[in-house]
Amino acid sequence: MTGDYGALGRALLPEGVLVATALVVILCDLVWGRGRGRESRVQASVLLGLLGLVAACVILWQEGVLGEVGSGALNLDFLAVAVRVGVVVLSGFSLLTLVGGNTRSQPAEYVALLLFATVGFLQMAAAQTLLLAFLGLELASLSLYVLAGYDRTRPESAEAALKYYLQGGVSAAVLLFGFSLLYGLTGSIGFREISLVLVSNPPGALGAVAVGMVLVAFGYKVAVAPFHLWAPDVYQGAPTSSAALIASASKLAGVALFWRLLWSGLGPTSGGVNLSSSGPGGWVLVVAVMAAASLLLGNLVALAQRNLRRLLAYSAIGHAGGLALGLLAAGEVGPGPLFYYAATYGLATVGIFGCIALTERETSCATLEDLAGLWRRSPLVAACLAVFVLSLAGIPPLAGFFGKFVVFAAALRIDGLGHPAGWVALLAIVMSMVSLYYYLIVLKQAWLVVPPTPPRRMAVPLVASLALVAAAAGLVVLGVFPSILLGLF
Repeated sequence: MTGDYGALGRALLPEGVLVATALVVILCDLVWGRGRGRESRVQASVLLGLLGLVAACVILWQEGVLGEVGSGALNLDFLAVAVRVGVVVLSGFSLLTLVGGNTRSQPAEYVALLLFATVGFLQMAAAQTLLLAFLGLELASLSLYVLAGYDRTRPESAEAALKYYLQGGVSAAVLLFGFSLLYGLTGSIGFREISLVLVSNPPGALGAVAVGMVLVAFGYKVAVAPFHLWAPDVYQGAPTSSAALIASASKLAGVALFWRLLWSGLGPTSGGVNLSSSGPGGWVLVVAVMAAASLLLGNLVALAQRNLRRLLAYSAIGHAGGLALGLLAAGEVGPGPLFYYAATYGLATVGIFGCIALTERETSCATLEDLAGLWRRSPLVAACLAVFVLSLAGIPPLAGFFGKFVVFAAALRIDGLGHPAGWVALLAIVMSMVSLYYYLIVLKQAWLVVPPTPPRRMAVPLVASLALVAAAAGLVVLGVFPSILLGLF
């Protein structure tokens, strides 16, 4: 037991560092920041938050794979370690958008909430029981609700927080009810134990209801249709750094959690996988339908958007369909392609929001027309924006192309068109070509359209410039050498 507690302490050390950092940030702002300028308080809070994230990342890297700890409550396998490092990195980039964007009141509390959300993400990535999965998910969600409505000067932010909170609360209740049914049916909260019981005792109608509730929560967390309605309003109304965190680290942790829950815990209820048999059943077909609906709705509705953030939201819904497709394929080929897609998508998305934050320092960046002449105002920001947008569009040799390629190939490799994932993969390929149109509209506005008045040069902070360049370089390197991530699996 002593060794087990020691391993559990090492496994939870990154979370402990982040919690301690959040408290230090608040205390430092209370003692040192009183009476100082808002810009100084923002910089100090962001610096302390980054130090905590760097320390947590170093600990995660040094500890490496620990296996199951806490009597199987946490599973620090390759996927968990990779996701935990990924969410820390994406949280760091989201935090840096505070430096580049408009400063806000109470920066210490904002940074502390972001760190608490990251703690929830870390728990989601490694949870191996229903209890820890729900606690991690709710810790992250409650923090994100507040972050979405943090800008009290804008009614849109309050609206975004309210819609996010109400729909998220319903989703949490549905998930908790589903978990209670699973516990009642199996007598266990561990994923592996649940799977063993379901193999020997196939669930009936009550088990189907429980699995359906879990799928509802999955759809809400990843913004998969028809549970996507919160995404456009939250992306549009939330502060830029909050939207970046919701669109990147939250999704990466969410897909990791539900991959583990659905395949490790509810794998026996996945149903048939061959269309030539009696027909697919279970949650595989349900997820395939949700993925197809997301691909169609997200990409087609994005074509009509003129608001930049709503365009990114519907684009995210389309990519959520790709993530759901990767979830289907992961049951057969492993989580490598799914992780690569989610991580590189998150990096490109947080980079775009970083560009939006920098643009908002000087002028409005609400509509596509507000990007006109961006290359004249800041060639660096325009060049980085081009890398991020082209990566989301799936243009080689950027990481977004290989993310889509490995997921589509994995889905087709299972059983070709005899598996529901094969048909969804064909639809995803077609929708990728559709998405290229609205992504190129963004680049057209930034690079080709001449604004009616001569643009003024943007003042880009050095830290923000380095962050954008690092994110863009990461997409190029991971696209040229995809084995850096795929080799982990």
